[in-house]
Amino acid sequence: MIAQASEEVIELRVDDIAQLFHTLDPFPFRERDLDREAEEYIVGWARELSGRQAIRIRVHHPNTDAQAKAALELHEAFGHYFADRADAIQRDINELFRVGRWSLAIGLAILITCLLLAHVVVGALFANPLRRLLEESLLILGWVANWRPLEIFLYDWWPLVRRRDLYRRLSKAVIETQPHSVVRSEAGAAAY
Repeated sequence: MIAQASEEVIELRVDDIAQLFHTLDPFPFRERDLDREAEEYIVGWARELSGRQAIRIRVHHPNTDAQAKAALELHEAFGHYFADRADAIQRDINELFRVGRWSLAIGLAILITCLLLAHVVVGALFANPLRRLLEESLLILGWVANWRPLEIFLYDWWPLVRRRDLYRRLSKAVIETQPHSVVRSEAGAAAY
C-alpha cells in the first residue's frame, strides 16, 4: 500500500482493496474492521486537515472488475467503521464521567470528613504545635482525595471528545475511488 495526502484529500494507493481491511475478519467489506495501519494513516492525516472542511478519501486501486466491485462498498464500509469507532469513544466518555461522578462523591465525602476532623476533633484533643500540623495534614488529604475527579472533569475528557468528533467527520467522509491501469513488467509482475 502506497499512501499520500494533500491539503484537502487523503489519498491511498492499494494493490488490492482488501488491504484496507483486517484480513481475519470474516464479515463482508462493509462490516469489516479497517486494518490497523490503514486506520492509523487515515486518522493521522485527518488530524492534520482543517476542522471546517469535509474530509475526502481517495482510494487508487487496480482497474479490474473485482476491485471495481469492492470499491462500490468502500463508502459504506468506511462510514460504518468510523461511526462504530465514534460510538465506542462516546461510551468511553460516558464511562469516564461516571467514574468522575463517583470519584467526586467519594472525594467530597473525604474532604468534608477531613475538614470536620481538623476543626472539631483535632482542635479539642491536641496541643497547639501538634494541632496545626494535623489540621494542615487533614486539609491536604481532603484536597488530594479530589485530585482525580478534578483531573477527569477539567482535562481527561477533551482528547476523547476531539477523537470522537474526528471519527464522526471520517464516518461522513466523501469516498472517491480511482482505478488505475496495471502495467506488466517483463517478468510478469504488476508494477504501479
